[in-house]
Amino acid sequence: MILDRFSRKVVGWALGKTLATRLPLEALHHAITTRQPPPGVVHHSDRGIQYAAGAYVQLLRQHQMLPSMSRPANPYDNASCESFMKTLKREEIYANAYRDLEHIHRNMAAFIDQYYNRIRLHSALGYRPPEEFEHAMASRHVPRAAGGLRGGA
Repeated sequence: MILDRFSRKVVGWALGKTLATRLPLEALHHAITTRQPPPGVVHHSDRGIQYAAGAYVQLLRQHQMLPSMSRPANPYDNASCESFMKTLKREEIYANAYRDLEHIHRNMAAFIDQYYNRIRLHSALGYRPPEEFEHAMASRHVPRAAGGLRGGA
């Protein structure tokens, strides 16, 4: 899962049966393709081995992104991602019964793309959904330098 720290918008995600490096790489590729982050964007993650893998760090550096990891035993550094995961579990995963991985994938895509990013209100964004917040800030020409991408599970 890759969140834009500025708007809390989910900008990349992948789903699979394992935590193999392939999944975070797929999510990061998606985020880079859709967001086109400028050089110097900070990519913060928890201390998962998949985020320290050579291929993952290489992709970050290839796009001139700065890798950053949480401090040991300090989950607060990645609180926005942890909050999203709590919301995803409570509002989507635990609320449904799934037939198979494809069914989960379809439901998660709908939850993220149609609900979380477009409709769900966030107190940190002035009780606006991420896409509405981004549009409002874009019309104000607010620089996004304070933002960044956050990866985590």
